[in-house]
Amino acid sequence: MSTLLAQPFTLPSGAVLSNRICKTAMTEGLADPQNRATARHELLYRRWSEGGSGLLITGNVQVDRHHPERPGNVAIDNNGGLDELRAYAKAGRVGGNHLWMQISHAGRQTPGSVNRSPLAPSAVPLDIAGDGFGQPRAMTEEQILDVIRRFGHAAAVARETGFTGVQVHAAHGYLLSSFLSPLANRRTDAWGGSIENRARPLIEVIKSIKAAAGADFPISVKLNSSDFQKGGYDEDDCIHVVRMLNAVGIDLLELSGGNYERPRMVGVGDEGVPGERASTRARETYFLDYTARIRPVATMPVMVVGGFRNRSTMEEALQNNALDVVGLARPLCVDPAIVHGLLSGAITTCEAPEQTMKLNLADVPAEVPAEMHDAIQMWGVQGWFCLQIIRLAQGLDSDRTRNVFEAFNAYAANEAATVA
Repeated sequence: MSTLLAQPFTLPSGAVLSNRICKTAMTEGLADPQNRATARHELLYRRWSEGGSGLLITGNVQVDRHHPERPGNVAIDNNGGLDELRAYAKAGRVGGNHLWMQISHAGRQTPGSVNRSPLAPSAVPLDIAGDGFGQPRAMTEEQILDVIRRFGHAAAVARETGFTGVQVHAAHGYLLSSFLSPLANRRTDAWGGSIENRARPLIEVIKSIKAAAGADFPISVKLNSSDFQKGGYDEDDCIHVVRMLNAVGIDLLELSGGNYERPRMVGVGDEGVPGERASTRARETYFLDYTARIRPVATMPVMVVGGFRNRSTMEEALQNNALDVVGLARPLCVDPAIVHGLLSGAITTCEAPEQTMKLNLADVPAEVPAEMHDAIQMWGVQGWFCLQIIRLAQGLDSDRTRNVFEAFNAYAANEAATVA
């Protein structure tokens, strides 16, 4: 069957994707205690590579091992592990696909179990219930410049070890994303204030990568269309940033949205309550609606991720030029080979178990305060998929039997064991 999904796509750098489906970044938590890649990464990414996606993007690889988004992130921070990265990259390309390393710095969203005083644009803590995150420290200019250098170094290592590109994570409230937000970035120097100043760290990171890894090395940026917070980074800001990215030149722009305070990227509904979701059709076009103003501004190819479940919707989005690459994530946690079926037409709908995963309060002990229920729902669903990734990395099939509260507890136990 000849479809747009199955057609090759050439990027500005000349790199060619074999089809229009990308396995987007999902956190793995599979690194060893020194934040190095392991055999589990090899097995996991071999399975995904054999699954048929034209592009695989790894989960967070941190440029500073003291600022992970969760324990078990791979880091490139003078911690060795180059041979392990080479094995990881080789396994993740067996299907003839591209394999891009997502490089990141978690900033103030670093778990408190790892770092109680993480670096951030300003000393503005997260507005989240509980004690999961520490009090951030405002970065000095020297520290900002060091992080920019670290991104360039990580990209050079990615190229050296066999990855075919990188994605800069500038979304979801991590460090570069928080620089973009006027709520998180209260600086009055050259790194704060106007959107041009708030975007300067991201633009300088792109320049650093080009200098360190070569101008022909594919670069993607993951960028929020909006943070969905009153007075925060919005669509107008995004349009400004996209124009700045046009000028510096990148290969692929992935548009997403939200952060830990407003977690739209993990399925929080319109009223901000985890589990309240619209129809399948509305969910699939959710970020497409938010990016309708941004797409015409972008001179680089655009990818959108966020709820695609029907093959017909993916094809329609490509036909309407709403995007160039379709991003899929959670369906590949349930079935790592699902892309082959989508490309051939044998599969028309991806399973979406999260749509029926609602926290049952009967499962929650009475001593757990009500204000924690939303967080348990969000992290329980997120944890459910993280646990599926761990199973895939062990060579097992996915397990659909855990409920939200069980997944929340199992995920928390896994994170605590990883820290230890």
